[in-house]
Amino acid sequence: MRSSKPKVLHELAGKTFLNRVMDSVRQLEPGIMGLVVRYQGERVAQAARSYDPAVSVIQQDEIPGTGRAVQCALNALEGHVDPKGRVLIVASDMPLLDAGTLRDLVDQHVRLGDGATILTTRLDDPTGYGRIIRDQDGQVLRIVEQKDATGTELAVTEVNTSVYVFELDVLTQAIAGLNNRNEQGEFYLTDALEAARRLGRVGAYPAPDPLSVEGVNDRVQLAHLAKAHNRRVCERWMREGVTILDPETTWIDDEARIGRDATILPGCFLQGGTRIADEAVIGPYTTLIDAEVGQGATVERSRVQGSVIGPKATIGPWTYLRPGNELAEGTKVGAFVEMKKASIDKGTKVPHLSYVGDAHIGEGSNVGGGTITANYDGVHKNRTEIGAGVHVGAGNMLVAPVHVGDGVTTGAGAVIRHTVPDGAMVYSENSQHVVENWKPAWERGAGSGADSE
Repeated sequence: MRSSKPKVLHELAGKTFLNRVMDSVRQLEPGIMGLVVRYQGERVAQAARSYDPAVSVIQQDEIPGTGRAVQCALNALEGHVDPKGRVLIVASDMPLLDAGTLRDLVDQHVRLGDGATILTTRLDDPTGYGRIIRDQDGQVLRIVEQKDATGTELAVTEVNTSVYVFELDVLTQAIAGLNNRNEQGEFYLTDALEAARRLGRVGAYPAPDPLSVEGVNDRVQLAHLAKAHNRRVCERWMREGVTILDPETTWIDDEARIGRDATILPGCFLQGGTRIADEAVIGPYTTLIDAEVGQGATVERSRVQGSVIGPKATIGPWTYLRPGNELAEGTKVGAFVEMKKASIDKGTKVPHLSYVGDAHIGEGSNVGGGTITANYDGVHKNRTEIGAGVHVGAGNMLVAPVHVGDGVTTGAGAVIRHTVPDGAMVYSENSQHVVENWKPAWERGAGSGADSE
């Protein structure tokens, strides 16, 4: 990946590869889940424990290879697993591996009574994958890695996905005799298949969806996989009754939810746990991150994070809602407005060019353009309270903590520092001075230009 971050902590559709694979494995309800780590092991382990505190983390030693990883795992888990049970082995760089495919793999393994079963797939371009070599009867003989394959073997299109099921006793014996006499100098788990074949039948289950078992080794592959997956996500939502005008420029994370008859315009990103209700219109060019959008609301050309937008509200264009906002039904937040931890009651409008932070504005109020709540005193974030039915003039500055009562009208350019009672009008004295026939300094005097005295 050419990255300072471990590969399995890169993300696809809002979740890391590791998180996605662990979620799929967990759905099979394993007796114990073990994670083998090596490169930046503690960083990977910390992430894994955040996904599942019960995961057992095993540190691989300096001996390289997938076979060595399994040896370390079995040594660490000895006594904690059923000796008559079976082991599912999964690589964590397959972000679209789904629980259904894993369950079908295990079911076939149990039904046929195999000692080991490999999850395979067929690819038009198998470059980089280990090839599945079968005998004349179609039985699996071995897996040959790309760098160790002959020309004939490289022509094989059935490939290993690095997902296996073993009977534990077969696996224990098969990995005991591994060696590193190969191009990479590693202990290959694939070599254990030949030993397993001598101990019992080795089966293969072809994954019905090649996309679900595609691995990621670089950012080109990640982009390809993410694009293919996102297309499917968009198609699924369209079949559920969502209008997506341009699936090629619309990106939807797996955890996002969209109501029927919602419209998603081009250039939108729906990320995290975003929830969009029926008949809402999103976009164009809008990013929603863990946001909630009510029925019939409109969000245009804006960025919204961790905020709740009520039904029939209108947001944008060019609005930035930082986390913690709650906007009630029928509210309006207009162009070039920024909000943070603001609560805006029903029907209130903040039309344009304003900043509202750490504030509550009551029902049916209107905030004039260019108004800000000055909420930070250099140490603390202070609260502004504006009542219902308030008309805030243009260019106001409300210096928190401050309370403005119901039905108040404020003059343009007012600086409000103290409590304003209900029904009052408040303005700041700001005399206008006119200097007639005025010229700037460089135009005064007998001379001209910068040399004038």
